[in-house]
Amino acid sequence: QVQLVESGGGLVQAGGSLRLSCAASGRTFSTYAMGWFRQVPGKEREFVAGIIWSGHITTYADSVKGRFTISRDNAKNTVYLQMNSLKVEDTAVYYCNTKEGVWAWGQGTQVTVSS
Repeated sequence: QVQLVESGGGLVQAGGSLRLSCAASGRTFSTYAMGWFRQVPGKEREFVAGIIWSGHITTYADSVKGRFTISRDNAKNTVYLQMNSLKVEDTAVYYCNTKEGVWAWGQGTQVTVSS
């Protein structure tokens, strides 16, 4: 079973940057499109960004387009999310998973953006 471990979250001021990482165990990572998602208390988890297995095609939620960049390193079984120009409304717990969310969710990493 694939395990996902997210890291890199923290407290940052509005306008700042963070880089999230998600390490996946198992050999099948490179065959899956991966995604980053986020959730705030009381709301459903929402899609943030996605990347196909080769890394050549990426997709983004409108709310983060132009500010966030998703990338992956299949040799390291890791997917990244570079977040720039952070806004208070980006505050959430961030998770990674396959784009369809088929693996067990990890614990996520908390991102808090202060004004």
